Amino acid sequence: MMATWFLIIIYLAFISLGIPDSLFGAAWPVMWPELGADFGSAGIVSMVVAGGTIVSSLASGTIIEKIGTGKITLMSCFLTAGALLGFSFAPSLFWLVLLAIPLGLGGGAVDAALNQYVATHYKAHHMSWLHCFWGVGATMGPIIMSFYISNHNSWRSGYTAVSMIQWGLVIILLITLPLWKRVNAIQDSIISEAQSDYSQMDHNIAQVENTPKQNLIRMKGVKNTLVAFLFYCGVEATVGLWGASFLVGARNILAETAAGWVSLYYGGITVGRLITGFVTLKINNRILIRIGQLTAVAGGLILLLPLPVAFLLPGFILIGLGLAPIYPGLLHETPTRFGKENSAKLMGYQMAVAYTGTTLLPPIVGLIASQVSIHFFPVAVLVFLLFMLLSSEQVNRILKKRILKV
Repeated sequence: MMATWFLIIIYLAFISLGIPDSLFGAAWPVMWPELGADFGSAGIVSMVVAGGTIVSSLASGTIIEKIGTGKITLMSCFLTAGALLGFSFAPSLFWLVLLAIPLGLGGGAVDAALNQYVATHYKAHHMSWLHCFWGVGATMGPIIMSFYISNHNSWRSGYTAVSMIQWGLVIILLITLPLWKRVNAIQDSIISEAQSDYSQMDHNIAQVENTPKQNLIRMKGVKNTLVAFLFYCGVEATVGLWGASFLVGARNILAETAAGWVSLYYGGITVGRLITGFVTLKINNRILIRIGQLTAVAGGLILLLPLPVAFLLPGFILIGLGLAPIYPGLLHETPTRFGKENSAKLMGYQMAVAYTGTTLLPPIVGLIASQVSIHFFPVAVLVFLLFMLLSSEQVNRILKKRILKV
């Protein structure tokens, strides 16, 4: 019973992580004219948020050793709740950029901490479901914002409402903080059982790299994996940040409708990860990752082709469904592909590179779109998806050669 409540708390924390990730992109089409900002300046705010996540994720290992996962989760949610409340009162772009710092620091710390905890203590389906609940939060964000824009003509009220949700989670985490130590003691006694879900091929891969390496970057397949993480997070964030602006600016769709459609993109990620959690019990992670990438590419092609507006929503949903298994699958494969002894440090590298993709790629798309046209958006999405697919397949080829040598 205690373990069940503990999982619920972890899932709630990931809901809180997902809501801010999708909120800003949904609100931006009506935010920038009111604030007197440039259209492309959303990339600056996004870059600062992602930069904060890079810093906090790299430092999370040391912080967790000192204060524990429970406390860092509580502190992170406190930072994001305060930052979101500040967004609702921000009078200018300068204040958004300033508040983006604690928003990024809070998001990165809890993301890295909970990913490492679940990858170490739980099976693959729990990782998928963890990120499914991130999708729940990411889906809620645009829905909430769309409601307040259409009914109250106020993006500020949307941020206030989301902040109140975050503060409620802070209270829950504070009350349940003692539960972390108790469950940690239980989980530590069953780690070996929880991590016994490798196929024979996975076991052979891990056995090849069962000792810690001093220079992980030189391990075969690591660089390609990092590139896959870079473009995965880059395309996920790009669609979330610029999707509504593309629908409004290129296809003349109402802002509240565009926000609702972007919420369905995140809904695709959410539903996809819920399903993936069950499918991982039967199908190998690598197969699911490949299927997801091809599905996302199909969605990207729909956005790129000059099809009627009615096709755009299925395109966004397909991208979301396709992205669903990729990130949790790649994370959970880390100890299998490169050895348990290397996974903790490599997890930090992967998170940092992933956030780098979130930091750099959406602003680049925004810069080009502001100079050329928002019609550039689907081109960028498809290019990012193809780079991710090629990098991931290169890792699979390397692993296949490694197995043949065993």
